[in-house]
Amino acid sequence: MSAPKLIGQIILTGAQIFGKALFAAGKQAVQNAKHRPEALSSDVGGIRNATSGSATDKLTREHRMTLDEAHLILNVKRGEAMESIMKNYEHLFKVNSPRPAPDPPASGSRASRPPPPPTHSHYLQSKVVRARERIEAETRVVQEDVATKPGAESNSPGTGSS
Repeated sequence: MSAPKLIGQIILTGAQIFGKALFAAGKQAVQNAKHRPEALSSDVGGIRNATSGSATDKLTREHRMTLDEAHLILNVKRGEAMESIMKNYEHLFKVNSPRPAPDPPASGSRASRPPPPPTHSHYLQSKVVRARERIEAETRVVQEDVATKPGAESNSPGTGSS
């Protein structure tokens, strides 16, 4: 075989391999574009599963947070007293609040040091607030159910009867 013919065959085979790979990659890209996984959809915290007409599912859809997620955020167990929940809420809210502005330094040799970066998180603070609101809303619904059903025992999550 002559050298030019061999080079031509190598180029032709390489082009065929490259073409097949490019075609397969294009096919995979089309499949990826059509596929919408659950994790990337607008469903937050299992809200899509809250489809029944119950009051709890309605609250889950309204607050866009499940009751379990709210308990995890505030680091409380189900059925804990509202005092404990509020204590954790106030602590987490305070920790994630912006720090007060420091007093301006006196004009001296250390006055040129830049202030430390902020250590607060508005996102976490808002999650803490939403978690408290979700637990309070659930507690209100449970208390309303107890009030409307005479003779029912008081077993609401906020009573602290653990």
